[in-house]
Amino acid sequence: MNKVRLVLYALILSLLVPAAALASSGGYVPVPPSPDTHPAYITGLTYGQDGGLNLTADYIQWFEGTEADRVFAEKEPDSGLSAAPNGYYIVNENPKLRTLPVHPDVQVLMQIYNRTGEPGGAGIQWNEEVSLQRFTEILKAEPYLQEYPYHLVVKNGQVVRMIQQYIP
Repeated sequence: MNKVRLVLYALILSLLVPAAALASSGGYVPVPPSPDTHPAYITGLTYGQDGGLNLTADYIQWFEGTEADRVFAEKEPDSGLSAAPNGYYIVNENPKLRTLPVHPDVQVLMQIYNRTGEPGGAGIQWNEEVSLQRFTEILKAEPYLQEYPYHLVVKNGQVVRMIQQYIP
């Protein structure tokens, strides 16, 4: 019986160590809300006549944790679930699309994309900074990444920072 307990203890410990390592090594940290930060789906990238990049965005409402659970319960009362699946909930009630110029020195932070070009090459690397050119290449090669929300920081009418929201 003691061997069984020891094996179970070792198994549980082995499952906890990677999670603890992830949390202590710069794992997921929610993007703090601010008046300049807008969660959105990126629906398109186009170049203007001036050669600058424009981004078309569909603004959403992004909720996490207990706030996600509260909004989920309000919006989905007949779901049969007691909490928001995976700890987040997205509300997209306004169909308005916004086209915004992207600042040439925009900071782009990605969480997950295919870095190798090989099948199964997508992996998580928290807040990896990529150039604007690399970002446009990534979206062209992996159009499904438009299904991820991005937190767009807009100052003086231009997107100055984009943070890909990781979703499990």
